[in-house]
Amino acid sequence: MDFKSSGKIYCPKRYRLIIFLILQIITVCILALFPEFIEKFYSNGFYKILSEFSRKLFANIGFSVGDVLYGLVIAFLIFRIIKNRKQLNFKFFVIGTLNAVSVFYFLFNLLWGLNYYRIPLSEKMNLSYEYSCKQLFDYTAKLIEKSNALHLEITQNDSVKVVNPYSNKQIFQKSENGYNNLALNYPEFTYKNPCVKNSLLSLPLSYMGFGGYLNPFTGEAQANALLPKYTFPTTTLHEIAHQIGYASESEANFIGYLASISSDDIYFRYSGYIYALRYCLRNIEKTNPEKVEELLSEINYGILLNFEESRQFWESHQTPIEKFFKVFYDNFLKINSQKEGMETYSRFVGLLISYEQ
Repeated sequence: MDFKSSGKIYCPKRYRLIIFLILQIITVCILALFPEFIEKFYSNGFYKILSEFSRKLFANIGFSVGDVLYGLVIAFLIFRIIKNRKQLNFKFFVIGTLNAVSVFYFLFNLLWGLNYYRIPLSEKMNLSYEYSCKQLFDYTAKLIEKSNALHLEITQNDSVKVVNPYSNKQIFQKSENGYNNLALNYPEFTYKNPCVKNSLLSLPLSYMGFGGYLNPFTGEAQANALLPKYTFPTTTLHEIAHQIGYASESEANFIGYLASISSDDIYFRYSGYIYALRYCLRNIEKTNPEKVEELLSEINYGILLNFEESRQFWESHQTPIEKFFKVFYDNFLKINSQKEGMETYSRFVGLLISYEQ
């Protein structure tokens, strides 16, 4: 900071956004201490109105506006760096970067990010994340029974994998049904003005290891169009959960699962049960690999073929880039009130077991 001769502190314009960033961080930390305030005035107030408006605004545009904006911003940054590479001053580069972060941080929290600090869904629905090994084994056995039954109903053959017959667009349209049915018992999950799109960045998302994302600046839910089709319904419903204001990954998994099994469509229900089953098996494998082998022997071979389809898809897109983005997103989640980072995704198993009981 510079000083004027009058004795007053003068703050050059180039530092003002940096100071604003510091004030924002302090403000968000204070707001995080008052989840009831966030829940009432932001998540169920300002954000609810804003998100419904933004979905209505972008729903009829046939491509992802958010993806285009990201592309333009990245292209602009690359252009500026190349253009000014010879005159690049480290000090001004840092200042410019912090100024950009300040604007990004403000828009992110205003348009969606404060949902990280709302009242946890476990508190509102009186659910617990904790469970015993026996509870996990028993619940997984129930999921296997339901999954096997749905699989046979679809394929009429326990050794054939399920092939979802719908296009991505049809799945987006059918996704509303699950939320409509779910909202009959839980009005807080009401979904208005649907706006879900194939991501233009589906290939990069695949190499980054992500099935989709919510663009916080446009409110569009983005799904990775390259995913194995049998997983596509639940992935879409997960992103919609973010869209209606549930930022936690475990909560979005839980809500997406409830919406999928509430659907009138059997392919959506199958996708939901298989989604939950895979997470349960992963959690068991961490502590009891022998039990997993026992459970796998009870699952229809056609379901295992679907699991293999997913494994092959992700393995075919595995690169060091994925590890970098997983580490980045792990820390991003931890900064935003999800202490378990990427492990937050699998914590929804506790919500499932508690809800079942």
